[in-house]
Amino acid sequence: MKILKVCSLLVFLSGAFLLPACAQVLTAGQEPFTRADTLRGSLRPERTAYDVLYYHLNIRVEPETRHIEGYNDILFEATADFNRIQVDLFDNMNVDSILWNHKKLDWKREFNAVFIDFPEQVEKGANGTIRFYYSGSPIVAKRPPWDGGFVWTKSENGKPWIAVACQGTGASLWWPNKDHQTEEPDSMLISVAVPDGLMNISNGRSRGTKDLGNGYTRWDWFVGNPINNYDVSVNIADYAHFSEKYKGHTLNYYVLPENLEKAKKQFQEVPLMLACFEKHFGPYPFWEDGYKLIETPYLGMEHQSAVAYGNEYKMGYLGRDLSGTGVGLKWDFIIIHESAHEWFGNSITSADIADMWIHEGFTCYSESVYQECRWGYDEAMEYINGLKRNVMNDQPVIGPYGVNREGSGDMYYKAALMLNTIRHIIDDDEKWWDMLREYCEVFRHQIVTANDVTGFFCEASGRDLRPVFRQYLNHTELPELELVMEEGSFRYRWKAEAEGFNMPVDVFIGGKERRLHPTAKWQSESLPEGSEKDFHVAEKQFFVKVSKKEGA
Repeated sequence: MKILKVCSLLVFLSGAFLLPACAQVLTAGQEPFTRADTLRGSLRPERTAYDVLYYHLNIRVEPETRHIEGYNDILFEATADFNRIQVDLFDNMNVDSILWNHKKLDWKREFNAVFIDFPEQVEKGANGTIRFYYSGSPIVAKRPPWDGGFVWTKSENGKPWIAVACQGTGASLWWPNKDHQTEEPDSMLISVAVPDGLMNISNGRSRGTKDLGNGYTRWDWFVGNPINNYDVSVNIADYAHFSEKYKGHTLNYYVLPENLEKAKKQFQEVPLMLACFEKHFGPYPFWEDGYKLIETPYLGMEHQSAVAYGNEYKMGYLGRDLSGTGVGLKWDFIIIHESAHEWFGNSITSADIADMWIHEGFTCYSESVYQECRWGYDEAMEYINGLKRNVMNDQPVIGPYGVNREGSGDMYYKAALMLNTIRHIIDDDEKWWDMLREYCEVFRHQIVTANDVTGFFCEASGRDLRPVFRQYLNHTELPELELVMEEGSFRYRWKAEAEGFNMPVDVFIGGKERRLHPTAKWQSESLPEGSEKDFHVAEKQFFVKVSKKEGA
């Protein structure tokens, strides 16, 4: 799937404001990037010369030996003339053979990149399919989902319970593909053979099972929408299945048999979540492929149409409230957070892992949206402001481009608080919710850049929000509102690194709300007599640093 190109004048004008700035900031003080980083993270000619249209991943998973083997059919369209392409597969996995028109192709490996040579030039516009046979024992995740790999364990009944999480590390740790976020197949068939008596639940709609007659049963799943490589999943266990209806759609749940009754109670939150998010973000983006919640032996992941759930049937985040306020214990964090990724990350995907705030910032913000849907605005503000304690301000949110490197973990909380700030800059909730719905509609099933996202919010709001995005995403420090209180008046200005930072901010003076329009230059306004003691900044609505002192 090709990356979206937004052709508004505003986006073109904003095209340089993020990339050069973050590249200069983020390369300083970090470990040097390697050739392997470049091969993994960059869009080199061997990658851009072809666009993947369809994958058929067909594998057998052997629990006892922790081994997988099979092939991936890669149907592509040539976007340029080429003789060589790059397909990615971790170097601990074996390349058995690669076929083109039933003939073996030559290939060579460099780190985790496999360079495939064709006997004659493939011309631009041509379609073709290669079959990539492979085998091996994929790396084992030590701390999933924070590190990538397979999880091999057993359920209470002693049967295998297997899953995979690979975001960040890369889908190529277990199957061959063009492992870059700009590449999503338009559709995909996932065929997984597992020992008889086990189930494999993957993304998309079931196309049935087939007894292979050798002690294995193949489970076929078809994905009819574009899908991120890291979202492709296997979930193998002796699952119990139940379902329910939501607005004419079937919601499917797969859990360990011993947890069936707990799941039936806990998953009652799913329809409430869907109703909230469909109200504010528009229709669930993948009804064609369904919605599944699948119990996994790790905490959770946003695997498209097959959300991984491992929150142990507890409220909050494994029984804890990440906001520290207590209000986050009213709902199951994994159900809400990972399902919100269906809109933000799965439907709208960042072109580079450096912009993972496009996934995580919006999804983290969605947690407060759900809080507001169920328990009102005040609790939503309490929750999202509680997340301030998790902000580190250690590195820019946006990472370095082209090397498969994320920015700061502040992509979650700081980016979410930035969105809450922008909501209150706009100061019109009807307009704000309309903007979010339109954002999800305009970029539905698209791959976007930071400039696409920023350009949209500038255009939709009618405001130049570029300095706001720059300050929160490209710089470590929060914008600082400097206040000097004097007799009968006060002076104020912004201290910020982003050029042209002029964000409005609300203050309360004598119990009355007033909007200020600070810039980098000092401004002065009068104060009613005695009101200086009852002066505060609306810090629940605006994520800023406030520096207040008395004048001479």
